Amino acid sequence: MRLASEAALLLRMTRWAIAAARHDTAAATRVPGNAKFTSAREAVARIPDGAVVAVSGLGAHQRAAILHWALRERFEATRRPRGLTLVNVGGHGGRGFVPGTLEELARPGLVTRLFTSHFETFRAFLELAAGGRCELQCLPLGVLAELYAAQARGEDAVVSSVGVGTFLDPRVGRGSPVQGGRREAWIEADGERLRFRLPPIDVAIFNLPAADRRGNLYARGAAMVGDSREIARAARRNGGLVVANVGLLVDEDPARAFLPADDVDAIVCHPDAEQTAGFFHRDPWRLVTAEGEGDVADGLAHARLVRRLGELVGGFPRRGAMDAVLARLAAATLAAELARGAHVAIGTGLPEDAVAALHESGRARDFTFLVESGAIGGVPASGPYFGASFGPKQIVSTAELFARCRARLDAACLGALEIDAAGDVNVSRRGRGVRHAIGPGGFLDFAEAARTLVFVARWMRGGEIALEGGAVRVRRRGRPKLVARVAERCFDAARALRAGKRIFYVTSIGVLRATPQGLALASVLPGVDVRRDVLALAPFPIALPASGAVPVVDAAVLAPPR
Repeated sequence: MRLASEAALLLRMTRWAIAAARHDTAAATRVPGNAKFTSAREAVARIPDGAVVAVSGLGAHQRAAILHWALRERFEATRRPRGLTLVNVGGHGGRGFVPGTLEELARPGLVTRLFTSHFETFRAFLELAAGGRCELQCLPLGVLAELYAAQARGEDAVVSSVGVGTFLDPRVGRGSPVQGGRREAWIEADGERLRFRLPPIDVAIFNLPAADRRGNLYARGAAMVGDSREIARAARRNGGLVVANVGLLVDEDPARAFLPADDVDAIVCHPDAEQTAGFFHRDPWRLVTAEGEGDVADGLAHARLVRRLGELVGGFPRRGAMDAVLARLAAATLAAELARGAHVAIGTGLPEDAVAALHESGRARDFTFLVESGAIGGVPASGPYFGASFGPKQIVSTAELFARCRARLDAACLGALEIDAAGDVNVSRRGRGVRHAIGPGGFLDFAEAARTLVFVARWMRGGEIALEGGAVRVRRRGRPKLVARVAERCFDAARALRAGKRIFYVTSIGVLRATPQGLALASVLPGVDVRRDVLALAPFPIALPASGAVPVVDAAVLAPPR
């Protein structure tokens, strides 16, 4: 990214921060003859104590920030509403520092229960939970979206094989409650599958680009539509409240309407309504829309720079040269193991970088990528923009995205915190205590649907692995990501193998593969000493080829393509 582009990005982010600082929740765009158009302050005043509030959005996308601020301000001024249950598919917090996210609602007494799939960005809620002031419930992301759709149809449960054999399966794990103690369980066994429930949705809150004066809502120009339609229809069926935040007033075009006026109770039209971080609906980032315009390379560079800013404030882990090698190795594994035209789901973290490496190598066009928010095609965005795609071919609801995955998902590229002797994977917990709860996001849903699994993880925590003279060197040993037994099982390798799935683990030293007998070393990076750097560090035996000679990966992965 050229210096001028970096300066333009910093200016854009500064303007976004200024808009957040000067927000006015009492401001309203009125439409004569239509009382649905109101201020954020007036809209949230209709939310009663004890309501179950479902909010659409993931990551930096689709934030109804003005409504989050208004709800927090009302509570601080009146102590109402109290005892809300908040439901969001995941990742819609601010990591403790980003303004306008759902963390605005992390006030003692305001929200006393949170249902989500991924807690890592909800740091303020984790603190509340650690102090016993908020109950945390975890459900898989795709299942949550399916539950929204079920409620919209008048159904109260979903029966699925997602999560069977994992920590969410009450037969072998803790189920939905994140904390201990006597808490209601929202997952129960149903034969060989699991039955998932969710409290009835009373209030739906979401952000879309535009409304017309009649009150019809439009999604053209959105980075994601998420769960907007499903939660609106669920709240409507349950006799509840539907509140939309939009950024534009447009001419009526019923044929293009995403949601009809009859499905909406209140519309807050605000000029600073966000499309995604740093971009407003009045000045959107067209590259992340279904009408996408722009260069994918520019989008990747933009995301990398914003990520670096996030690294400086501790919002994201730092990426180094070996992480780039790991991304290229994951990209090479996907390219070698999958047929052209494969549909591939991409998880958050290091898999995002693998897709960027595929794009840089020219191979991304061989596959159709899917992201849990509903983006199909294009190149999935990374870091703070995860959930969007650059140049997507289609943007569908989260529920529809996972329905398509159940019909066809050739592969999933996912992260891993721990891998054990059986090949099981943990992505949901970093350590003991509620503050270290992460949640699986869409991991369990994708792992259940995909025929091929490619997990991507660093080889060690701590320690040092570096490139020296065209080879990989383990300079200082750390604690390996391989463990005798994972802290929380998010992936049951034995069950997956019985189902005929192929399973690969791409690490900073090479690639392993799951077999019925355990893990086998399939290849190593140039410079890796198999006995010193692999077998001596692993806490369990790893099988080698019968010849004892482990294939060495092409040295091309050590350097970016020219």
